[in-house]
Amino acid sequence: MSTVASPPPRARSCNKGRRLPAEVLTKEEVLSLMEACSKRAPTGKRDRALICLMWRGQLRVSEALRLKPGDVDLETGSVRVLFGKAGRSRTVGIDAKCCAVIGVWLEARARIDGISGHKPLFCTLQGGRMSTAQMREKLPRLGKKAGITKRVHAHGLRHTGASELVEEGASLLEIQEQLGHSSAATTDRYLKQINPKARLERMRSREW
Repeated sequence: MSTVASPPPRARSCNKGRRLPAEVLTKEEVLSLMEACSKRAPTGKRDRALICLMWRGQLRVSEALRLKPGDVDLETGSVRVLFGKAGRSRTVGIDAKCCAVIGVWLEARARIDGISGHKPLFCTLQGGRMSTAQMREKLPRLGKKAGITKRVHAHGLRHTGASELVEEGASLLEIQEQLGHSSAATTDRYLKQINPKARLERMRSREW
C-alpha cells in the first residue's frame, strides 16, 4: 500500500520570534522624520508632536498615547506619566523646543470641534484614542518618506533620546528616572546595548 508523503513544513520567517537589536537614529534622522509629517493637516502636527515627545522625553509609545493635556506642563517642561511600565508613575523633563512643537499641536487640537481636555492628548480627529498599532504602521511609512534606511519604530525614538542623554553627560540616576526603570542596573544594561560608542572607540584605538 503506497503512502502519500506529507508536504514539507513551511519555512518560518527568519525574523519571526526574534527581538531585533536596538536601532538608534541620529538627530538629523529624527528631524527628517518630523519634517515628513504633513505641515497643513492637524494630524501632521499631532504626529510631529508625538514623535518629538517620544524622542526628547524618552517615552514608550503606550505611555505617550495615555497622556491627557493636563499631564503636560509646557511652562515647566514637565510631563507626568501616570501609567508607566508595571504601573509605575514618574515625571519626565522635556526641553523648550519640544514644548514648542507640542504647543503647536495643542493650538490645532483646540480648534477641532468636539475634542475636550478630557480626551487623550494625542487623539484622532474624532477625539478617540490612538492605538500603538497605528504608530507601528505609520512610523516606517514616514521613515521611508524621509529617506531613512534604518528601521524606524516607536521604541527606537526612546533609544535615540536615551543615547543622546549619555552623550550629553547625564548621570545614570537621571537617565534611570527619565526612562522609568526600576533599578540603575537595568538602565546600565540598557545603555550598553543602545550606546556602545565608548567600547567601540576603545577597540578601534588598540594597537598590535
